[in-house]
Amino acid sequence: MELLTEPNIWIAFFMLAALEIVPGIDNIIFISILLGRLPPEQRDLARRLGLGFAMVSRMALLFSLAWVMTLTTPLITLLGQEISGRDLILLGGGVCLLYKASHEIFMEVKVQESKETRAGVADVKVGTSVF
Repeated sequence: MELLTEPNIWIAFFMLAALEIVPGIDNIIFISILLGRLPPEQRDLARRLGLGFAMVSRMALLFSLAWVMTLTTPLITLLGQEISGRDLILLGGGVCLLYKASHEIFMEVKVQESKETRAGVADVKVGTSVF
């Protein structure tokens, strides 16, 4: 009963609820867009399967996250710092996010430069053909 009166427990509960509601809404929007491409007689089954798969996969991810958080036994010691399985997984995820963000930024800059270059070439061609 003490857990029900603890404010930190309620704050954590509402934070987790919010973090689950946002991707849930995203799933509904994505599934709705895809359902528009199906014939009307297949939409109901596809909606149920899509939402069911989204729910099962989200629950599996939450259970795997709970399991990863228990991996606190030190695996190696590097420069006097003990490193556990959880640390390695979090480090790998962080590196993956940094790579993906850097790659997306690089591709966006490359596309912008390509558009500017093509616009400049088009202006030169138009300018030379007029004279």
